[in-house]
Order: sequence, then C-alpha cells, then structure tokens
Amino acid sequence: MDKAESKYINTAARMDQALLELLEKKELAYISVKEICQRAGVSRSTFYLHYETVSDLLAESVAYMNRQFLDYFQAQTEVGPFFERIRTCPLEELCLITPEYLAPYLSYVREHRRLFRTAVEKAAVLGLDESYRGLVRHVLDPILERYRIDAADRPYLLAFYIQGIMAVLARWLEQDCADPIERVIAVIQLCVMGRGSLPGRTGPAEGPQG
Repeated sequence: MDKAESKYINTAARMDQALLELLEKKELAYISVKEICQRAGVSRSTFYLHYETVSDLLAESVAYMNRQFLDYFQAQTEVGPFFERIRTCPLEELCLITPEYLAPYLSYVREHRRLFRTAVEKAAVLGLDESYRGLVRHVLDPILERYRIDAADRPYLLAFYIQGIMAVLARWLEQDCADPIERVIAVIQLCVMGRGSLPGRTGPAEGPQG
C-alpha cells in the first residue's frame, strides 16, 4: 500500500468513527454531512470523494464494525484462536450457539445498539444483508464443510440461520436491548436447536410431537 492509499483509508476510517459516535447521540435522519466532516476533521469535498450520501457511509460503517467485532470477539473469548478452533476442534464441540460464543457478540450489539438498530432498519435499502452474510459466512461455511454438507445446500442453511438470528436481534434491538443477554441466548438456542429452557419456564421446551 502506498502513501496515498494509506491516507485514503485512514480518512475513511475517521469518517466511519465519526458516524458511529454521532449515532450514539441521535438518529441517522438527523445527522448531516457537515457534522460528520467536523467530527472527522475533513472537508465536504473529501466526504464526497469517498461517498455520495450518508447512507453510503453507513453501509461502510457496518462493515467497519463487523471487522472491529471480529477483533473484539477473539479478545473476549477464551477458546484459543477462534477460526483455527473451528477447523480443528472435535465435531461434538462445534456448536456456536452456546453462551461462550453468543455472549460476546450480544454484548457488542448492546454496546453499539444504536448503530445496529439503524443498520437493521435500513438493511433492505442499503443491501446490508450481504455484509452480515459475509461476516457469518467466515464462521458457518467452515462448519458446514466439516459436517460435509453439500455445497449446493449451504446457501439455504446459511439463509435460514442468518435470517432467523437477525430476526431475534432485530426484536431485541427494537426493545433497546432491555432483555438480559442470557434470555436472548436461550431464545436463539430454542429456535436453532428446538430445545432448551427460557428464563421463567419450569422445564425444557418440548419439540413437536410426532
């Protein structure tokens, strides 16, 4: 990377961070290009060199947050190098809907809930679904491969898991992440595995009766 490319990327990162900070204080509709530029220390012409609209910056900011989360996740989990573990751990341990994996992610979502709520609300318009798919694909694809799931079937399974978990997160974000993380984990486990118990229930949920 030459000096000009490095400067371009660093400038974009400053604008990403500026938008994230502003989103902690107000809704996206009330954030102006002028505010972003002032906080990032760039000119309006520099902003428009990178983006056409604030929504374009939002899409990039979500991707930026996804990259930040991967670093955060690996720092918060005590399971060794995360991606290496996916490739090498015994199959019976290859379950990512346990508290040790979900709690760091949900903590991160709650910490940055204004950005994630905005992103979920505008996902269809901004095409952010693909950004989330890209993040999750790094995790789920290697797992499906280890289970020898046919490559033609994987997109269906990815769509099922991603859309289902995103729907749970969207509901949680609508409530400003008021429910405890432990309850959200229990809900995801119940949805994905068809078993488990929710806080307040007297026993494990029963699956469909045959």
